[in-house]
Amino acid sequence: MHASSVQMKIMKVIKIGGNVIDNPKALEEFIVSFSKIEGPKVLVHGGGKVASKLAKDMGIEVKMVDGRRITDDAMLDVVTMVYAGLVNKKVVAALQANGVNALGLSGADANVLLADKRNHPTIDFGNVGDVKQASGETILKFSEMGLVSVFNAITHDGKGQLLNTNADTIASEVAKGLAKLTDTELVYIFELPGVMKDINDGNSVIETITPEIYADLKNKGIVADGMLPKLDNSFEALSKGVKIVRIASTEYINNQDAKHTSLIL
Repeated sequence: MHASSVQMKIMKVIKIGGNVIDNPKALEEFIVSFSKIEGPKVLVHGGGKVASKLAKDMGIEVKMVDGRRITDDAMLDVVTMVYAGLVNKKVVAALQANGVNALGLSGADANVLLADKRNHPTIDFGNVGDVKQASGETILKFSEMGLVSVFNAITHDGKGQLLNTNADTIASEVAKGLAKLTDTELVYIFELPGVMKDINDGNSVIETITPEIYADLKNKGIVADGMLPKLDNSFEALSKGVKIVRIASTEYINNQDAKHTSLIL
């Protein structure tokens, strides 16, 4: 492992979901909590609902397949404006207001996230990218300069083409890139305290999830839809050297001793 001043504390890669981004009060509370986290950290965000609303306002059809956005040329313009522009700069400005020297980044900036256009056997996802390389070295340099990287969901292919990429995947890829250089924790923050057996029962958090438990939860239909890519990305990150992966609510950012989180093992 490379020597680095950042290695004194674990690098936290924190991804916030749409229900935080789309709720001004929740976002403000998260930003305040995030700003108080000591040590090196990275933030990743999406902005899907904002993009969908703007697209509809502009008369652009929103197409989804299995929860994944079809990104034609018109939709790519919208998500780039929303993710890399409006949402990213609002988050960066809010962080600056709370004493965090934040740097908003798409994958093209400093060439931090290189992706390939998705080649699906049956579905044309359009301008959707799958990350093939995340530059942990560059992100670590920014951190050593006192800058907190704030990633949106736009990547590029190195040939001038921007691509829309799942934000959960970006968080996992950033964590994997950093894990080659420093101890790294990946945290997915959303509106629930963790992966739930029953979303209507706040005490039903599944506190540890192994691959075997995950397979059982999938078979029983307890875990489905948007939680599947989160967990797939979580196990992939662990397999590539990320030390800790959690799925939690904002409470974990306020209190990192919070018991109600899901630890992925």
